[in-house]
Amino acid sequence: MVLAGLIGLSWVIGTAPAYADETTAEPPRMELVLDVSGSMRAADIDGETRIAVAKRAFGQVVDALPETTQLGIRVLGATYGGDDKKKGCVDTQQIVPVGPVQQTAAKNAIASLKPTGFTPIGLALREAAKDLGTEGSARRIVLITDGEDTCTPPDPCEVARELAAQGTKLVVDTLGLTPDEKTRKQLVCISTATGGTYASATSEQELTDRVQQLVDRAAVPPAVTPATVTGTGTCDKAPVLTPGVYSDREKIGEHRYYKVALQPGQELRASVSVALDRPLNRDYGVLLKAATTNGRELVRGLDAGSGRADVVSAGLRWSASETPAASASTDPDDGPQWSDGSDDDAVATDVCLIVSNSFASATSAGTPGMPLELSIDTVAASHTPDAPGLGRGWLLLLVLAVAGLIAGVLAGWLTRWWVATWREN
Repeated sequence: MVLAGLIGLSWVIGTAPAYADETTAEPPRMELVLDVSGSMRAADIDGETRIAVAKRAFGQVVDALPETTQLGIRVLGATYGGDDKKKGCVDTQQIVPVGPVQQTAAKNAIASLKPTGFTPIGLALREAAKDLGTEGSARRIVLITDGEDTCTPPDPCEVARELAAQGTKLVVDTLGLTPDEKTRKQLVCISTATGGTYASATSEQELTDRVQQLVDRAAVPPAVTPATVTGTGTCDKAPVLTPGVYSDREKIGEHRYYKVALQPGQELRASVSVALDRPLNRDYGVLLKAATTNGRELVRGLDAGSGRADVVSAGLRWSASETPAASASTDPDDGPQWSDGSDDDAVATDVCLIVSNSFASATSAGTPGMPLELSIDTVAASHTPDAPGLGRGWLLLLVLAVAGLIAGVLAGWLTRWWVATWREN
């Protein structure tokens, strides 16, 4: 998942950002998963069948691929044409193994395909993840289908969430051929759960362009790969995080604890983004809090929504100098001793970060949790400036005071003169 709302990170000198395998020994690996079920016989794309258009589009894309591209191809619904659903729902095969692309072999394998059977998308996704393996660089699945899964279970959305929860840098992009609304919703669910994208195509040119875009994107490793971390249920057992970007999963209604060691003179900046990868009840929110190790809240950030959104985010910033030292005690049982900003009593301290949510779902409230991305940074503390003084305003104040005094004297003199004149008359 990419997430909107992350704070910009300016790393403290000497502290390395935490990324997961920033450099990899091999290029990204990808697999095209093509639906070859019976519905691909429909002749509704520029007057031709969907499978004929898909074959040509695939051929053009394969021709344009660099030889170093690590590509595999898997199909579903391509061999069993009977009515036995049990047999039809295990009909998925890898026709090109993942490896340096061989254009001729890949195009020949695609050319021989004929629309045949059922649409076991969930199973095909699981098998494609196995084809790509779990080691090495980033991995990407590009799923092209013209309809929704006809073999649930396994539900493809749940499979996508399972794959994302494994934390193996797997992204699924989806492409719908003339999709109806149910198909669109399912494909959006699959891509959202893994941080991928969804697109649709209704013509051969659109299909070629979309597949080329997805393949090009898959061939480029992500600029930043978040490090996988597992938050805990209490602060004392929470993992200690250094500045960096992290990914985790949080169940509905759960609290996840993390810990940051804040040095004297530093300010903590943190943000969290949670991807909404499943249907949720209306009125929800995400809360990010910073607290002491003994539970005293320091600062909080909140984001809330009441309708459909792809991501909710919250952020906060806090410096130890914002809170005076609670006492002069040095007993560790008394909890952390906060700095008042002077060098004499400044001490390092642990700050607990708590991510919680107010989500509710009638259908998908359990495992795996919703994907979250946590961004941590520590910078030099930006102290609150002193209250602004009057500066040259003192001169203006003096002028106003003198003018008021003169005006008062004149008003009093004129009033006495007018009263005296009135009495004489």
